[in-house]
Amino acid sequence: MKKLLIILSLFFFITASYGQDADKIKGHWLTAKGTSQVYIYKATNGKYYGKIDWLEEPNENGAPKKDTENPDAKLKNRPILGLVLLNGFSFDAGDKEWENGTIYDPDNGKTYDCYMWFENGDYNTLKIKGFVLGMRFMGRETEWKREAKRQ
Repeated sequence: MKKLLIILSLFFFITASYGQDADKIKGHWLTAKGTSQVYIYKATNGKYYGKIDWLEEPNENGAPKKDTENPDAKLKNRPILGLVLLNGFSFDAGDKEWENGTIYDPDNGKTYDCYMWFENGDYNTLKIKGFVLGMRFMGRETEWKREAKRQ
């Protein structure tokens, strides 16, 4: 009975710390260019997503900016504001990174495989790397900064 209690306690401790590490990514992030803010959240499926919730210039020619670079003609007319650009990330506790997700770049209409992480205990700077063809060593890396929600 004592062993069972110890095992259960350990299980709950590991589960609780896993959730705490995984959720450190949640919040509002200013992108590298400083022209948009992305809100990262955890969905009911347990995966992490990010949507654009602020744009420095939300309008173009008096109308909301559209996803004009999207290769799918049906999506070219969707607004950039509110667009989900981080999709389906899961947390890998061993590597301490969010992986197996994708990032969409509305500037060129392309979607890349992606992973994200923090370095040296700095939970206010999110490192993001997009890549293609499963080659994580090749690709483009950027940094986003945590900040309060912009209006």
